[in-house]
Amino acid sequence: MFANYLIGLREGLEASLIVCILVAYLVKTDRRDALKPVWLGIGVAVFLALAFGAGLEFGSQEMTFKAQEALGGSLSIVAVGLVTWMVFWMRRTARHLKTELQGKLDSALSMGTAALVVTAFLAVGREGLETSLFVWTAVHATSDGTTEPVVGALLGLATAVVLGWLFYRGALRINLAKFFTWTGGMLVVVAAGVLAYGVHDLQEADFIGGLNNLAFDISSTIAPDGWLGTLLKGVFNFQPDPTVLQVVVWCLYLIPTMAFFLGFTIRRSERAGAVEASSSR
Repeated sequence: MFANYLIGLREGLEASLIVCILVAYLVKTDRRDALKPVWLGIGVAVFLALAFGAGLEFGSQEMTFKAQEALGGSLSIVAVGLVTWMVFWMRRTARHLKTELQGKLDSALSMGTAALVVTAFLAVGREGLETSLFVWTAVHATSDGTTEPVVGALLGLATAVVLGWLFYRGALRINLAKFFTWTGGMLVVVAAGVLAYGVHDLQEADFIGGLNNLAFDISSTIAPDGWLGTLLKGVFNFQPDPTVLQVVVWCLYLIPTMAFFLGFTIRRSERAGAVEASSSR
């Protein structure tokens, strides 16, 4: 449940920040007349994201077991790729996101109502589709017949909306650099678990062999339905009997990605410190 809460919070807060920046800029520039088309574009983007998620959920239920596993595994890999790109992109551009969005909004204002709708739709729509895909794959990976994964994701999204509103009202100051660093690191761990589970789905769909070649089996020590197994599965997508390929893929993704992410973060911090030191002279 925690992993899905983190996904909902992280992804939802990015979308909330984008909405806050768009709305705040129009209000501060006394262009409240443009709020309606912006909200229209945001509404269409949210509807599309919900429809996309619903299509994945209900559409997959009509498939055979192997087709479901093939779809789930394939989309898990796509989702991991998207969320990895998003983690690094947001970490790199968070400081300039406001300026970038305001520049696009200025261009849209000069072009008319339709351009405003499209700008708001594109700004929020990408985040919405990424959120729907990654939440669906994460819920699919951690779901064991309960509603906890879905509840966790919804609670995360709700928290993100509240934080975004407080941020807009000036009642909350968020150190975005630290927030995206910590959540980005945790999300890389979650993504590694989703990737491993996606590989397992492809093995069950007979797309990849090695389903019976287990790396280890500690089910007798950590029961999958016990409190520890449930906790580890909910947070890290851990399973006590992974295949060799799952373990290999998990390591090949997590170790270099985390090392690159931490190295990238350290370099950014060093550059920021150097800039601050030079400006204080």
